[in-house]
Amino acid sequence: MKTYQIVTDATADLTQDVVQALGIDVIPMEYDIDGEVHTFAPGGSDISLETFYSQLRDGRQAHTSQINPLVYKEHFERYLAQGMDVLYICFSSGLSATIQGAHTCIQKLQEKYPDRRIYCVDSLCASSGEGFFVYSAKKKQDEGMEIEELNQWLNDHRLNVCHWFTVDDLGHLRRGGRISSATAIMGTALQIKPILHVDEEGHLINMFKVRGRKKSLSGLMEHMSQTWTPELGTEVFIGHGDCPADADYLASLIRDKHPQAQVSIFPIGPIIGAHAGPGVVALFFWGSSR
Repeated sequence: MKTYQIVTDATADLTQDVVQALGIDVIPMEYDIDGEVHTFAPGGSDISLETFYSQLRDGRQAHTSQINPLVYKEHFERYLAQGMDVLYICFSSGLSATIQGAHTCIQKLQEKYPDRRIYCVDSLCASSGEGFFVYSAKKKQDEGMEIEELNQWLNDHRLNVCHWFTVDDLGHLRRGGRISSATAIMGTALQIKPILHVDEEGHLINMFKVRGRKKSLSGLMEHMSQTWTPELGTEVFIGHGDCPADADYLASLIRDKHPQAQVSIFPIGPIIGAHAGPGVVALFFWGSSR
């Protein structure tokens, strides 16, 4: 019998079928489009991703919010009340203060359930990188790893989860303060595509610039080739913001270069998509370093 439950949040960008197959719990998250509030969770969203990205392309603005501690309480307590422990894998603290609400909730629940163990792991991951980390955690649980050991394993290996991104629309980076208006205008005119990654503190960092979409996609694969460590696992995740053809193109590059790679493709949901915009493509894999 399973003695602990793995929980994550909707930023992990896992699909409903994967969530059900893994048997994990995903906490929904809210966002708004021009003030109209929506909820996102695998299989439980009130508008489709196609609609969401279509609205962004039409110029509408999306904003995200943190998880309310009461929502954490609802999800955690359902397992604690059954005598189970909880291991929560949270969105990167370098990109959101969501984890603070989790800690507030856990402190109160620990007083109510002193015999239960509640671990909160700051994944330092984002999007399908977080999903990749959760997927790997579930594999370890299925192999028989106890909660204390898994908590330690996750903290020991989180910086081996590599994140490389590129975006198609610089306007979203400009609105998020990642680049200046002048840089966005000039970059758009010259077809400059940034390549970004998530650093060791969980922050999204602008690393390189290339000209043209295909060069940016091949650039992601080249960075993987530099640090990929298949000894840790051959799984490779690709996330995309409503651009499946580009994700397929990147997958083909990886399979040609690294035939042993087990590539899976996932849509990027509105929590991450609100900041990266339509056309974002992201690559996640086990690496020797970020």
